[in-house]
Amino acid sequence: MTRESSTGTWTAIEDEGELRDLVGHPAERAATKDRSRLLPIDREWLANSPFCVLATSDAEGNCDASPKGDPRGLIHVLDDETVVVPERKGNKRMDGFFNVLRNPHVGIISLIPGRGETLRINGRATIVRDAPFFDDLVVKGHRPDLALVVEIDQVFFHCAKAFMRSRLWSPETWEPEVLPSTAELVKSSQNTPESLESLEEHYGAQYASKLYLTSGGPGSRFRRTAEGPRGGLSPSFAGPFGPGRARRP
Repeated sequence: MTRESSTGTWTAIEDEGELRDLVGHPAERAATKDRSRLLPIDREWLANSPFCVLATSDAEGNCDASPKGDPRGLIHVLDDETVVVPERKGNKRMDGFFNVLRNPHVGIISLIPGRGETLRINGRATIVRDAPFFDDLVVKGHRPDLALVVEIDQVFFHCAKAFMRSRLWSPETWEPEVLPSTAELVKSSQNTPESLESLEEHYGAQYASKLYLTSGGPGSRFRRTAEGPRGGLSPSFAGPFGPGRARRP
């Protein structure tokens, strides 16, 4: 089917048969690689992964994808059919969590820096505010307020082609300075009352030191917590978001 747009005529695909005719069928190895339970190698992967992307959608299909990060072992394994993603203190939007309340189906892509493969998990999530396993999720003395418990429907490894094409882990391709600082990004994309100088201070090197601080409520003073059994992230680098481009005069 063709559609007219401001950029010209599009040829759209609108049924599964047409899509399959175009791309063909997967090889048997790709078609049969998904499983419903974790294998020992999956557990080993999750124990070494510090980062994932959590995808959700509401009842109407409106989607959200949220990055999650911690020291290695971010995703906690309860058993071969159940994993847990802790929720750390953030901006309190909770877009993905509101989606889960309306539609429990979630997708997870788990990454290990430097590896081209990813581990994908699809399942059904429940928001939990307390459980005995929360003690296993402590980082730098911080016990999460919430966690997502995901019952696994499907798990499999995804090939490395996207990372190979993008050269994502090749430092010589990294150019964080092509864009301005985080503060400038915020100031240019939001109608925020803070001055640029105030935002630069907020997103400066001290930002990393507050990743696991506990807040006593709005307007309260942060207090530093003790080291937890899972260690923590070091704030000893030059700014939490990389250098960014020098501020424009």
